[in-house]
This record gives sequence, C-alpha cells and structure tokens, in this order.
Amino acid sequence: MTGTQSAAKRRAILDAAIEAFLESGYAASVDDIAATAGVGKQTVYRHFGDKQALFLAALAGAREGVEDGAASTVADTGDPLRDLTRRGERILGMALSPTLAALHRLTIAEMTNHPELGRHWGDTAAPYLEEDLTGYLRRCAEAGTLDVPDPARAARQFAYLLITEGRVASAYGTRPLSAARRRTIARDTADLIVRAHRR
Repeated sequence: MTGTQSAAKRRAILDAAIEAFLESGYAASVDDIAATAGVGKQTVYRHFGDKQALFLAALAGAREGVEDGAASTVADTGDPLRDLTRRGERILGMALSPTLAALHRLTIAEMTNHPELGRHWGDTAAPYLEEDLTGYLRRCAEAGTLDVPDPARAARQFAYLLITEGRVASAYGTRPLSAARRRTIARDTADLIVRAHRR
C-alpha cells in the first residue's frame, strides 16, 4: 500500500468515525465505522490503536477540517483592536461550527464514563489558532503597539475567554449565534486584552 493509499484510508476512517460519533455518541460501533469507510476492522485498529484514540483523532480531524476551510490569514493592520476582533470572529466561527460543537459536547459527556479521555483533554481542547495569536501579539510587542511580556499566555487568555463566552452564549453550540453577535463577543474580548496590554 502506498503512502497516498494509506492516507486516503485514514481519512475515510476519520470521516466515517466523525459521522458515527455524531450519530451514536461514544457507543458508536467500530464495526460500523469500518464498514462505512470500506475497510476491515483490523485496518481501523492498525491506524488508530483503539477506540479512544480513534475518537480523539476524529475530534482533531474535524477541527482540522474546519480550520482548513478558514485557512486564509488575517492581515495585520496595525490596529490591535481591529486585528484581534477579526481573528476572534474567525475563531468563533470554527469553535461554534455544528460539527465541532457537537463533538465538544460529546467529549464532556463521555469524560465521566471514560476518565481516560480527560487525560487527553489538554491536547484536544487547545485554543484555536493559538500559534497565530501568539505570533500576532509578539509582533505587537515588537512594534510597540502593545506591552505583552508573555504573548503565549495572552493568546491563551484571549482564546479561552472568547471561546468560553461563545459557547455559553450559544448554549454550547445548540443555539446558533448571528454574525453580529459573534462580532460583538470578539470585539469585547479583544478590547479587554488590548486594554490590559496598552502601553
């Protein structure tokens, strides 16, 4: 099997797993996932090891798919409030997408029954575009537009504040937020960060 074929099978398994977990929760059958992907059950285990790893990979794969769909970069304008607001809108659009919101709710629900998922929570719940945010805030510090001693920490604070408010406002993704509401949340969060780091 070539690398391309193996990657294609992996993607097919992930797509089938995302669909199955969304439909049936963590109780989704690996046999059904394999059948939908057009592979044998052992192929699923060869690629992912066990069901927990498959679930976490499905969550990461869903997030990557949403991020790839919004891969255009946000230009730096020199105005931190404007730039962070625009980044915040993109992040909320991804974090509150129906697929990611549903998988997030499922992960929280299953951590009681499957505590091992909690040990991986930090990896799967990393702030969206944290690297982009960190780089942006570092550039602001270098340019002197903001005083940001620890860009990585400020990026995490921005992302967590933003995503948490978005999730609460949307009842954890069960109630769609308008673009205007997402913009308001993004701008308010950006304003908080900018005021905290203003020179």
